[in-house]
Amino acid sequence: MDVTTLEWTITIGATLAVLLFDVVVIARDPHEPTMKECAIALAFYIGAAVAFGAFIWIHHGHDYGIEFYTGWLTEYSLSIDNLFVFIILMSALKVPRKYQQEALLVGIVLALVFRGIFIALGYALIQNFSWIFYIFGAFLVYTAVKLVQSYGSHDDEHPEENGVVTFARKHMRVGETYHGLKLWYHENGVRFASPIVIVIIALGVTDILFALDSIPAIFGITQEPYLVFTANVFALMGLRQLYFLLGGLLQKLVYLSLGLAFILAFIGVKLVLHALHENELPFINGGEHLKVWDMPSLFSLGVIILTLVITAVASLWKSGREGDDHVPDHATAAREPGDVDDTQGPDWR
Repeated sequence: MDVTTLEWTITIGATLAVLLFDVVVIARDPHEPTMKECAIALAFYIGAAVAFGAFIWIHHGHDYGIEFYTGWLTEYSLSIDNLFVFIILMSALKVPRKYQQEALLVGIVLALVFRGIFIALGYALIQNFSWIFYIFGAFLVYTAVKLVQSYGSHDDEHPEENGVVTFARKHMRVGETYHGLKLWYHENGVRFASPIVIVIIALGVTDILFALDSIPAIFGITQEPYLVFTANVFALMGLRQLYFLLGGLLQKLVYLSLGLAFILAFIGVKLVLHALHENELPFINGGEHLKVWDMPSLFSLGVIILTLVITAVASLWKSGREGDDHVPDHATAAREPGDVDDTQGPDWR
């Protein structure tokens, strides 16, 4: 894929401009966005992604257009799974609703940074070591199995209790009061870290963990760094609005983890087949390529769309049949961002 320097410059510039616009707007008026605000913004971002895919299709060929749409849908579905964890974090760390937009924006910026780093590392690996596809594929299948096991055991997620966050709590004087994105404040002559510091650390750790799944998955669809980057950008843009727009609906997607597990396993198998097709390992078929099926992008797109549709329909059907009071333990109301006091946070001193 021949991407000009101008295309890269415009893409990165537009991404930074959108983030800067979000920062300015939110900084001026921290608030919980209305449904109308969220719907308009989300429609804009989704429309922009569809239009961008059309641009790729027309100017770079339909194969690359299909790869972009497939990668975008995959990353978008994984990003929706991120929302579950974000909701748990906001609830567990008692982030005031009017500051949740700011916290989410920080999480999205961190996600873009970490994914950019992982994309660069992933691209360098696949360019120099074709066997890395075996590892990527095996890792995705392993992740899929863990998702299914987690669903079956109804394990609750507690991202706010990971080791990094616990260490920060123990070694920092964290105050009780939120001050937006202000990290430090003084009270009675004593300097405190705002609780938002713990939120940012928790979001950063979460973003790194999700990038470990996300980047191998997208490289299983396309190895073009421009498509990998833009698919991630469009998947993350609008995530903040989706958080507020679908907060109540997200807990009804009870089969989402199973759907994502199937998608990750499918892409994992696709990566292993691709690795076999490009095999250079001497202990496999004498270092020669194997004649295996290399799945076309259109087939992958169809499988992913069908999986997402079945997952959504089955989840809503089950939730509607059992009612909100019978949502499984792994999709409890803890994922619903609750109303909390607008000024006070947890006491971590």
